[in-house]
Amino acid sequence: MALARGGLIAALDVGTTKVCCFIARIETPGHPRVIGIGHQISKGMRAGSVVDMEATELSIRAAVDAAERMAGEQIREVFVNLSAGLPDSQTFGVDVPISGHEVGDHDIRRVLDLGRSRGDTPADREIIHAIPVGYTIDGSRGIRDPRGMFGDLLGVDMHVVTAAAGPVRNLSVCVARGHLRIASMVMSPYASGLATLVEDEMDLGITLIDLGGGSTSMAVFYDGSLIHSGAIPIGGVHVTNDIARGLLTPTTHAERMKTLYGSAMPSVSDDRDFIDVPQVGEAEHEAPNHVPRSLLNAIIRPRIEETLELVRAHLKESGFDQIGGRKIVLTGGGSQLQGVSELASMILDKQVRIGRPIRLGGLAEAAGGPAFATCAGLVAYAARGPVEAALGAQRVTDEETGRGPFGKLGRWLKANF
Repeated sequence: MALARGGLIAALDVGTTKVCCFIARIETPGHPRVIGIGHQISKGMRAGSVVDMEATELSIRAAVDAAERMAGEQIREVFVNLSAGLPDSQTFGVDVPISGHEVGDHDIRRVLDLGRSRGDTPADREIIHAIPVGYTIDGSRGIRDPRGMFGDLLGVDMHVVTAAAGPVRNLSVCVARGHLRIASMVMSPYASGLATLVEDEMDLGITLIDLGGGSTSMAVFYDGSLIHSGAIPIGGVHVTNDIARGLLTPTTHAERMKTLYGSAMPSVSDDRDFIDVPQVGEAEHEAPNHVPRSLLNAIIRPRIEETLELVRAHLKESGFDQIGGRKIVLTGGGSQLQGVSELASMILDKQVRIGRPIRLGGLAEAAGGPAFATCAGLVAYAARGPVEAALGAQRVTDEETGRGPFGKLGRWLKANF
């Protein structure tokens, strides 16, 4: 994965409620520093998917332009997040013979390419990640890097994440219309995890839940790798819409009330605190309407409970509830709602903390919260050089995959000489 000229990395978080762009420079290896930030209200997106290509394109252009002006640089390619497309995870093992010789990069590339091609991927889905979660040599497991070892059979457990092709291509077209090339797509919870989790958490087992605007996505990490990813199409926008319908107020006011006064947990003062709620279709302050804060929170809590219960059901059904550890990290704009962490601890029966970006320098306080974890994680993803890309599992040449005119001949020569 080659960085742009001058060590620049550009990350583009295209969400349902906002579009954010970070431009960072690699000042020292593995330590990027943000030099440009741009964010814009997202238009044309719903539940993480593009529903209006022209509006999405304009939002992307505005966010990228603001980041370029701040950085004083022009970018050509970006790392983009993906939270739509009903992501699906599967893990399987493959083996290749190595005839007793020392394992080298070519052997690893062979087994990764085989693992990527062996996945049962339907024609209407695209592979987003192909991540090796562990290697074996002659049946011996627990090997993280087999290079330099000897054996007869090299194996890998491959975690493949796929998404529906339609949403992926629609997002790609919107980015391309802004004269940008996609260096790589990264699942939103995976990126958020790279930005907010410490190494010990990823090694011991942890579940990250990204409470986004249009969807809630999750990622399970174990032994330093992403081992499961999923999403449900419910997010903060649904809470806002519930408030707007329940209190008959415009969505802009509903969002403001949710942010300033909303809570997922009740308090003793809720019945005594009153909120001014403008009504739909009436001029401001035309007919004062005051409701107790308890009514607002009574609308918010059921939707948050439903979301967390669906997350719990997904983790149990997938079998990753226990391996994901006894701790939950919440990120995304929805995690900033008062009382969410306490409610999540009750429903999921695990310790909960709020995740904020920890691996980026140069972030202003306003851009250092959990709402910007995905964008920060895209920068971290590019800076760390993930194994799946560095070893050719995701972006390999035609000659290596056998798709080019001399691909099969090249692979045969490499394997036999």
